[in-house]
Amino acid sequence: MTQARIRNFSVIAHVDHGKTTLSDRILEMTGTVSRREMRDQLLDSMELEREKGITIKARAVRMAWTGRDGQEYELNLIDTPGHVDFNYEVSRSLAACEGALLLVDASQGIEAQTLANAYLAVEQGLEVVPVINKVDLPSIDLDVIREDLRTTLGFKDEEVLLASGKTGLGVADLLHAVVERVPPPAGDAAAPLRAMIFDSHYDAYKGVVAHVRVVDGLLEAGQRILLMATGSSSLLPELGVFAPEAVRRERLEAGEVGYVATGLKAVADCRVGDTMTLADRPAAEPLPGYRPAKSMVFAGFYPTESDAYPELKEALEKLRLNDASLVYEPETSQALGFGFRCGFLGLLHMEIIQERLEREYGVDLIATSPSVEYRVITHGGAEVLVDNPAELPDPGSIEEIREPWMKVTIITPTSYVGPLMDLAQSKRGIQRDMSYVDPTRAMLTYEMPLGEVIVDFYDQLKSRSQGYASLDYEMFEYRAADLVRLDILVAGTIVDALSVIIHRSLTMSVGRVLTQKLRTLIPKQMFDVRIQAAIGGKVVASESVKAKRKDVLAKCYGGDITRKRKLLEKQKEGKKRMKMVGQVEIPQEAFLAVLRIKDEL
Repeated sequence: MTQARIRNFSVIAHVDHGKTTLSDRILEMTGTVSRREMRDQLLDSMELEREKGITIKARAVRMAWTGRDGQEYELNLIDTPGHVDFNYEVSRSLAACEGALLLVDASQGIEAQTLANAYLAVEQGLEVVPVINKVDLPSIDLDVIREDLRTTLGFKDEEVLLASGKTGLGVADLLHAVVERVPPPAGDAAAPLRAMIFDSHYDAYKGVVAHVRVVDGLLEAGQRILLMATGSSSLLPELGVFAPEAVRRERLEAGEVGYVATGLKAVADCRVGDTMTLADRPAAEPLPGYRPAKSMVFAGFYPTESDAYPELKEALEKLRLNDASLVYEPETSQALGFGFRCGFLGLLHMEIIQERLEREYGVDLIATSPSVEYRVITHGGAEVLVDNPAELPDPGSIEEIREPWMKVTIITPTSYVGPLMDLAQSKRGIQRDMSYVDPTRAMLTYEMPLGEVIVDFYDQLKSRSQGYASLDYEMFEYRAADLVRLDILVAGTIVDALSVIIHRSLTMSVGRVLTQKLRTLIPKQMFDVRIQAAIGGKVVASESVKAKRKDVLAKCYGGDITRKRKLLEKQKEGKKRMKMVGQVEIPQEAFLAVLRIKDEL
């Protein structure tokens, strides 16, 4: 296929605006998948994606389509996630395309992630085709949505397409628009090979399978490839395209999208964003690649059984290949033993990774409470990055602690503006702007600490707006704040995995709620267990788990009181001795309690 008849495009939108359903109809319309093989969410192959009804991994698929001019075109579609945590997947997918379909829900209009993804596509120089999806829904006002697209994103009315991913209405017009509006690839077929790796997965038989977009040159099976960033080299055992299952091909030409089985076994040898070239005729310059993903949330993952540490390490290595935004390094906890400190793009990303480790790799995990990355300035002027509360330097050596602040955009119906402003202010938010997207919806812009955003802000936002508000956030800057580490002591021992870094004004209330919560979660022992919240040597809250009581007087019926006293004293001595050597087992629910404390403040 000549480059002039190739079109590479993505589908981008806010969460739940119908990207995957529309992709299903496109696959049907182009005949890529027969009606007999068709099923809902075809491109969401991961069990978790189908269960949660969201796209987590971007998927590529090749299709054939006959244009209005009667010529056959090769369309490469990349279906992308919509949730703010997976924005990194979207940016990688867009780098492999020349155009994007921007979906807007006909009933909900432009949402926060719609704007974020549209700006991302424009920044990368893509041709954006606006589509109003779900036009089959009753009681919708298309004129209002068109007005939104015109005023907010600058589209003309004649550029906007109407479609329904459910019924297939307008899908043919949409495919014609891709052929006519999205430019073909502009690579040099005669130049040395340069292929961008935009995704990858691990195969037990083929090694690392890289998903590539060939920018320049030609790639054939049996050639020796070179990865420019890592310097790794390998003979290609297989290459091909996704249609939507893997189909072998002998060659991939400039402008095409496909997969390359590299045969590499080491996870670190094939990085997403690297440039693939030929070992015997290497390219002079690599492709620009991607901005590395910036972890926003950090948590410790520990195996419930200490001898399962090697299995956890291997599982993280394999998962890292399929998810380039996951970062991890070994760490040790006094309470939990050996594990890993992992970095995530957000809480949903953390939850997905934990579930995948448990389901796909059979690892039983304990996850510690999430934290963000702080910058600690010492009296000597040195800057220390701290993403684990247990690693916060001694308070006497700290000049100041800086926390990450986000620029938060909320789009909400005007009737919920009051409750959402109240929510944002309770999270130390500073309002910067308020404007109206249309007569019924407002856009609020806040600056807010990331530590307040990650815990329960999204849940509260949905709750207070009855599900109608949408959220987008991006990194803004680091600011100094009066932050301290709140330690939790169980039976006089600091449980480092339960420590949190919080604002000084919240220490009493958080300490009280957390100790009360832990008192209900920690099982009774044969001795009294004291649970304390402390800042340094100062205890700010305290609770006790009363001991199990064995009735040692059961066999004494009447008789001398001194005999009863002797038995009680003997029991008391035994409990005291047990307390000196006793260890308290802390269940997973106790670590999850730190996540939920702010609901109860």
